[in-house]
Amino acid sequence: MSKLTPLRLGLPKGRMQPGVMKLLADAGIEIQVGSRNYRPVVSMEGIEAKLLKPQNIVEMLHAGSREIGFAGADWVAEMDVELVELFDTGLDPVRLVAAAPEETVSDGKLPEGPMVVASEYETLTRDWIEDKGLDATFVHSYGATEVFPPEDADCIVDNTATGSTLRANDLAIVDSLMTSSTRLYAHPGVMEDAGKKAIIDRLLLLLESVLAARRRVMLEVNVDQENLDEVIDYVPCMREPTISPLRGDAGFAVKAAVPREDLTAIIPGLKRRGGTDIVVSELAQIIP
Repeated sequence: MSKLTPLRLGLPKGRMQPGVMKLLADAGIEIQVGSRNYRPVVSMEGIEAKLLKPQNIVEMLHAGSREIGFAGADWVAEMDVELVELFDTGLDPVRLVAAAPEETVSDGKLPEGPMVVASEYETLTRDWIEDKGLDATFVHSYGATEVFPPEDADCIVDNTATGSTLRANDLAIVDSLMTSSTRLYAHPGVMEDAGKKAIIDRLLLLLESVLAARRRVMLEVNVDQENLDEVIDYVPCMREPTISPLRGDAGFAVKAAVPREDLTAIIPGLKRRGGTDIVVSELAQIIP
């Protein structure tokens, strides 16, 4: 019986790398990277990895030399390649926007007349220029796009997380082209390989378990018999809460994984319903 060839994974270098590495580590997948090693060792059996720039990961996935890899949705759209999106990590969320010097923008609109638009995203920018019917010349930037206006460009198309870099350069957003985040993609052909698809399914289960845990916290609350039903009805749990009797008929302990974003409302609500000794703790993984 022939041995299954490893699944070839592309791991991102640069801005995306810390978030992806932590996500994998929290899923129990150890990545050992040497100081100058572009081929880290992955603890999960059946996977070999290589560190690449996200743009190169997209290219290698399209070519088939990498079978799965983490990259930004913006670069997949920019390169206009057919890949299978397996998983949106939600990490490194950004918007791809058009921006221009504040003094040239009126009511959120660009000025009339010919203009120069600079961007690293040539395909998306040219499509945007055509869609908006602009009289514009495209200039390709190679990083630091925000410094082009006003001398070298009238407008830019760039990604932004908070808009702080744009504001620091006195640029105002005039349009939003798309939103992006770090996602796991696959070459379409790899999904037809049963052995490698099984590895991908196992990886996705582990990654999703971490993100599910990050969205929730474990909440424990004590309550007496009189208020038990009201507390149970109030707690937003995944299925049903775990209920345990306290020693000496002192009431019950109610335990549930609740949405993290609702916590500030849940705790006061529990107090009003007779809950006491409320404890909140972090979760590592949730697997339905």
